[in-house]
Amino acid sequence: MQDFFSKIDQENTLEQLNERGFVRIPDLLPEQYCNSFINGYTDDLRYRSTINMARYNFGEGQYRYFSYPLPSGLGELRSQSYAFLLPLARKWARDLQQDIIYPDCHKGYLELCHQAGQNRPTPLILRYNQGDYNCLHQDLYGDLFYPLQLIVMLNKPGSDFDGGELVLTEQRPRMQSRAHVIKLQQGEGVFIAVNERPKLGARGYYRVKMRHGVSEITKGTRYTMGVVLHDAK
Repeated sequence: MQDFFSKIDQENTLEQLNERGFVRIPDLLPEQYCNSFINGYTDDLRYRSTINMARYNFGEGQYRYFSYPLPSGLGELRSQSYAFLLPLARKWARDLQQDIIYPDCHKGYLELCHQAGQNRPTPLILRYNQGDYNCLHQDLYGDLFYPLQLIVMLNKPGSDFDGGELVLTEQRPRMQSRAHVIKLQQGEGVFIAVNERPKLGARGYYRVKMRHGVSEITKGTRYTMGVVLHDAK
């Protein structure tokens, strides 16, 4: 089993993530892993559901939710992401004064999701063709949701596609929204806040609401993978 985060400085990474609500992880997945997910996009047996985004006014494009059991490597990446992010998830719960329990392992957290009626897997692969885009949104899926998630770029910007930057916005109380635009490279991941994150102000912690989306693809086809750590109703 590959250890995806063995070469990453956890303390420094979580410090950046806590400060900004996102942090980039270069060279997270090797090219062969990325290509295997792209090549499997048309394998219907891998997926529980396919969503055409225009039907729901989510944007333009298509995404597919993986079914259990997850493909080789994806389950490990998901559980290792949970463990890597766990100290920050617990810190955010304390800072926001939330009465939330995050078990020591991902399996234990999924058991809590299933007890709450959230038993459908949420990892997904997204395909955007020229002209497609994704509106700003949050991946919540139910009352229980892990406060952080992972996005991984699967193909090569500049050769496979143009445009398609990841767009993050943060809404701060009584302030204008702030946007971040991120151009990911193949195999690069980014951890992002799912919903709200705490920010320390003069009177203590306040809530910053985060959303994410994708700008218009101007040429080619873009593939990404979303590794959401809670299950869905």
